[in-house]
Amino acid sequence: MSFPLITDWYFYAVSVPAVLLLGISKSGFGAGFGSLAVPMMALAVSVPQAAAILMPVLLVMDLLGIAALRKDFDKALLKFLLPSGLVGILIGALLFKVLPAHIVAGIVGVFTLLFLAQRLLFPPHADSAPPPRWLGAVLTAASGFTSFVAHAGGPPITAYVLPLKLRPVVFAATLSWFFFFINLAKWLPYAWLGLLDWRNLATSLVLLPLAPVGVWAGIRMARHINPRLFYQLIYIGLFLTGTKLVWDALR
Repeated sequence: MSFPLITDWYFYAVSVPAVLLLGISKSGFGAGFGSLAVPMMALAVSVPQAAAILMPVLLVMDLLGIAALRKDFDKALLKFLLPSGLVGILIGALLFKVLPAHIVAGIVGVFTLLFLAQRLLFPPHADSAPPPRWLGAVLTAASGFTSFVAHAGGPPITAYVLPLKLRPVVFAATLSWFFFFINLAKWLPYAWLGLLDWRNLATSLVLLPLAPVGVWAGIRMARHINPRLFYQLIYIGLFLTGTKLVWDALR
């Protein structure tokens, strides 16, 4: 009996850099760019399958993140964010069986392009007033939804938390804990939807060693690479993958 594993070389050609990029974003360098991981993998497999394969990888990355930043999070802010994020997960779970795979891919593509537009038009250093709490609840629910369908929850919640002008370590720690709980809450509905099959889990094990490598690479990259060059390369990748997913959905 053959081992239930994805063996397509093209899948790994796009998945290895996707997982490394996800780890780099978890390290705090290029935070939010982990949203590119599923769109990249969706070039080889469906969006739901790509999201399922990344579940164990995300768990390891989340544990590494909260271990490094376990004492620096904003407790009050986290208590405000989590309920809305869980509502977004519930919406995502209910719509997952209704929305066709190409529609889900299109949603991921649209959010990817919106994230790109946000980063270009409203860069992180831009001065802006703190958003109202009701908008924070809406954006956090959107974060839970996009996190559920494609592990792309970074852009919506970043749009709310960034203008709060937290210290960088508090910002990183709060989002690390938020996504730890959000990703943990996704396991049960993913199993209910039948996404955590042996083929996906076996493929996850192959990619799992890349999780700490990505986090380590992010730390090293933060010290040696020109950040402007890094962001320019990621912007190009966001545009190409987001455009392709939207095109596939419309076609």
